[in-house]
Amino acid sequence: MSAASRTPVVIIGAGPVGVTAALLLARRGVRSVVMERHQDVYPLPRAVVVDDEVRRILQSVGVHEEFAALARPARGLRLLDARHRVIAEFARSPQGHHGFPQTSMFDQPELERLLRDALANRPECELRGGVEVVSVTQDTNGPNDATGPVRVTFRRDGSDEEEHLWTDAVLGCDGAGSITRDAVGAVWEDLHFQESWRVIDVRTSRQVRTWEGAEQICCPTRPATFMRVGEDRYRWEFRLPDDQPLDGPDGWERLRNLVAPWADLPSDPSLGDDFEVIRQAQYTFRARLADRWRRGRVFLLGDAAHLTPPFVGQGLCAGLRDARNLTWKLARVLRQGADEGLLDTYERERKPHARRVIRVAVAVGWAMTGGQDRGAAVRRAVVGAVCRLPGVTAAVSRDLSPALTAGPLVRRRPGLIRRMPAGTFCPQPWVLHDGRRVRLDDLLGDSFAVLTAVPPTAQMTAVATALGARTIRVDDLGDDGALAAWLARGRADAVLLRPDRVVMDTVPAGTGDFTDTAAWAPLLHTARRPADVRHVP
Repeated sequence: MSAASRTPVVIIGAGPVGVTAALLLARRGVRSVVMERHQDVYPLPRAVVVDDEVRRILQSVGVHEEFAALARPARGLRLLDARHRVIAEFARSPQGHHGFPQTSMFDQPELERLLRDALANRPECELRGGVEVVSVTQDTNGPNDATGPVRVTFRRDGSDEEEHLWTDAVLGCDGAGSITRDAVGAVWEDLHFQESWRVIDVRTSRQVRTWEGAEQICCPTRPATFMRVGEDRYRWEFRLPDDQPLDGPDGWERLRNLVAPWADLPSDPSLGDDFEVIRQAQYTFRARLADRWRRGRVFLLGDAAHLTPPFVGQGLCAGLRDARNLTWKLARVLRQGADEGLLDTYERERKPHARRVIRVAVAVGWAMTGGQDRGAAVRRAVVGAVCRLPGVTAAVSRDLSPALTAGPLVRRRPGLIRRMPAGTFCPQPWVLHDGRRVRLDDLLGDSFAVLTAVPPTAQMTAVATALGARTIRVDDLGDDGALAAWLARGRADAVLLRPDRVVMDTVPAGTGDFTDTAAWAPLLHTARRPADVRHVP
């Protein structure tokens, strides 16, 4: 077998999730081939919103400054009744925990071009467009124990000839119709939401009555979503049957009535040339979760693993979180000989989070639509009353990024207060480095890190050395005390950060040392010499 017929990682799908995964692997020295059946970026808008955690992921692949130039911060989410009165407001900050606006609007094709430009500059990555993957096969011993390489079979555009590529791992970023999901043997778990909606993307110079955020209209007969995406770009989503087109004279009148609460359109469509419908598409919004996300060295990410209604803007966000959670673990297994069990933590950590986000989206969806029975008005009234309770809207917003549950890579100590930071993300303030203001992650790099408010003990230093982690005193960072205050709130003298900036372990105030190293050291092989990537014989 020639060297050209193998690669460490094959990624199926060159959407934002697949390309981000390739870039994250490249930063850790792992080569990949990205296979995509389309030759170019899909030109029409799809996802339009990301949160500050995803902005931090874009920072980690080096495109955040370019993304900032095309993104538009938004104020949050409002639930409105049928008369457009505010039921509840979920405010989003212009400076979130991760150092970016908590909500940003954008155009997906523009983001994809940024990511592909970055990919083209990485010698570790190869993008193959016009390639259709037809099968993924592997030999395994048990459900998650890979014993051999994975074979990816594909065809190039215009050819019936099947070709093969051998790889150590496959990341299935190939969407809801994933062929990789079949290879994993996964089936969908139905989370009980399915509705047909029309998505309408518009460019207009007309005056549009807008709140600078997303609006969800809670109405059983005509639920809707509206948001401003860009300077002259807007999106509406309406629950409409397939047989109500928005084309032609009848369609124009229907569109005119739909958008009337926000924009005034002329009755004559020939006078509406300053209101351009870029795209209208019928979608079935679903809530589903794959029952398994891995078999051997084949993994599911993004829409291949989970489908969520778009009502809280977390579809793409969830996929990019998958990529960040998995790639550092896979790189450590491939490049440094870490235990295969490290890969088990991907589904264990991400699946409960994805399920929770889907449930929040479904809850908002039912608040919007509520059914058409006599209980609908009661349910909407209850939603309004609950959301007016102190702290409820803030809690719902936080629930979109809850702490990871306890496990080998999240050490929570029984009997200690729940506000200890294990399983949560480290905040990202601006810090001083060599006389320059930089974001914290740019200082920390791509590996583990120890942040401490006290002089490092011998054990802290040993842990950092074994992991290749930087040890940083927070009082030397010039961050106006932000990280010291965060540690104090969590009653911690120091924290051990994973490469994805999740707190893995803590030194409780006054105790002096990390105490749970035995739980995670075997998975990470902290005392082993880095191993070469496995080669196919």
